[in-house]
Amino acid sequence: MFPSRIERQLLGTGAGVTLLEALITTVTGAASATVGVLVGGIVTRRGQDHQWSRDQQLIAYQEFLGHYAKFTMVIKRAHADRRGWDYDWAEWSAVLTRVGLIAPPEVAVEVDGFGQSVDRFLDRVAREVDPARAPLGEEEFREASAEVARSQIRLVNAMRRSLGGRRKPLTFWIGGSHARAGVRGSSERSQPLG
Repeated sequence: MFPSRIERQLLGTGAGVTLLEALITTVTGAASATVGVLVGGIVTRRGQDHQWSRDQQLIAYQEFLGHYAKFTMVIKRAHADRRGWDYDWAEWSAVLTRVGLIAPPEVAVEVDGFGQSVDRFLDRVAREVDPARAPLGEEEFREASAEVARSQIRLVNAMRRSLGGRRKPLTFWIGGSHARAGVRGSSERSQPLG
C-alpha cells in the first residue's frame, strides 16, 4: 500500500508541502499577525494621545480667552460706571501657566506678544487712570484697546492653527470690548491678521 498524501508530506517524500515549509508558513503568519496587532496598538495609542492633547489645548485656550474677556469687560464697565474695579489676577496667572504647559511653540510666542499688549493696555486703562475719578470715554477706551485687539486676532489664529483642521484665519475679532467702527468692513476682512 502506498503512503497517503498527508503521510508523504510529513515524511517529506513526494510532491506537496514539506513539514518545514508548513512550519515556516505558520510561524510567518503568526509573526505577521502579532506585528500587526502591535503596530495597530501603537498607532491607536498615538491617535488617542494626539486627541487628548488637542482637547487639553482647547480647554486651556478657552479658559485663557475667557479670563481675558472677563477682565476687559470688568474694566470697561468700571469706566462706564465711574467706579473702581477688582479682578482675581491669581486665576489669570494660573490659566496663563496652564496655557504655557500645553501650547505649542508658535502659540506660546503669540501668548507672549499678547501678554505684552495686555500689559500696555492695562497701563492705559487701569494703572495710569482711575475710572472712578477720571474715566475714559468709549472712544478713548477703544483706542487703548486697538493694539491688544490686533494681538488677540493673531493669538486666536495661532490657536486655531494649533488645533488642526482646515480653519481659515480670522480677520476680525469676535466679542470682548474691542468692537470698533470700520474694523469689520469688507476691505479689512480680506487680509488675515495672523
